[in-house]
Amino acid sequence: MRFLKVHLLMLLCAILVSASFPVGEVISHDLDPAVLTFIRFILASILFAPLIWYRHGLVISFSALARYSVISATLVIFFWCMFYSLRFTTALNTSAIFTFVPSLAGIYAMILNRERLGRPRLIALVLGVIGALWIIFRGDVELFLSLAWNYGDLVFFVGCLFMGLYTPLVRLFHKGEPMLQMAFWIMATGSFWLLLLAGPKLMSVSWAEVPLRVWAGIAYLAIFSTIITFFLTQYSILFLGPTRVMAYSYLYPGLVLIIELLCGGEWPGMALLPGIAIVLSAMFVVQRMESG
Repeated sequence: MRFLKVHLLMLLCAILVSASFPVGEVISHDLDPAVLTFIRFILASILFAPLIWYRHGLVISFSALARYSVISATLVIFFWCMFYSLRFTTALNTSAIFTFVPSLAGIYAMILNRERLGRPRLIALVLGVIGALWIIFRGDVELFLSLAWNYGDLVFFVGCLFMGLYTPLVRLFHKGEPMLQMAFWIMATGSFWLLLLAGPKLMSVSWAEVPLRVWAGIAYLAIFSTIITFFLTQYSILFLGPTRVMAYSYLYPGLVLIIELLCGGEWPGMALLPGIAIVLSAMFVVQRMESG
C-alpha cells in the first residue's frame, strides 16, 4: 500500500512537471528567458528561505557556496534554453526531448560517479531515444532521416545536455548536508547567476504591462513545478530509489499531450501514438527491472 501511495505521488509529480511545458510555452514570448528564469528562481528561493532559516540557519561556507554554484549553473542554462526554445518549438517536442535526460544522466554518472549504467538503463536509453525521436519527427521516416530538427529543438537539446549533469553533480558534491538545505542554496546561487545574466534587461522591462497570465505562470513554475515537486521527489526517492523516480520523466510527452487536449489543443494525429507508447515502455522497463 505504501509503494502504491508513493507511485501515485510520483504520478502527481509527473503531471505537475508536464504542465510546466505548456505553461512555459504560453509565457515564453512575454519576457526575456533570463528574466523569466530569474523571477522563477528568486521567488522559489524567497518562499524556501524561512523554512531553511528555521531548520538550518542561513550561514554557509565559501566551499559549499562554490559547490552549489557549479550545480546551479547547469539548471540556469537548462531553464534559459527551455524558455528560449519554446519561442520556436512546441511543449510536446520539448517534453519528448526531455526524455533524453535520464540516459544522459546515466552516462555522466558513469564518468563522474563511477556508476555502472546497468541493463535497465541501457534498455530504457534505447527505447527512450527511439520514442523521443518518433515524437519529434511525428513518425515521418523521411523527416527523421533528414534529421530536420527545428531551431527550438536544438536549443532545448543543448539545455538537456546540461540538465543531465544535475543529478551526477549533486551526488558528487553532496557532503552529507540535508537535501532541503542543498536545494535552497542551489536555487539561491542560481538566482545570483541569473541576476548577472538578466540584470541589464530587468531595468528595461515595463513591469506594469506584464500580463497577469505571465505572473500566474511564473507562480505555478516556482511553487508547483519547483518546490512541491522537490518535496515529492525527495520523499519518493527514499522508497523507490533515484532510477525509478527519474523514469517517471518518460511520462511527460503523453501527459503534455493530454494536458494540451484538455486545454483545447488540436489532436496531433495517430502517427504520434507509437512514439508515446515506446517512451512509456521505457518507463515500465525501468520500474520492473529495478524492482525485480
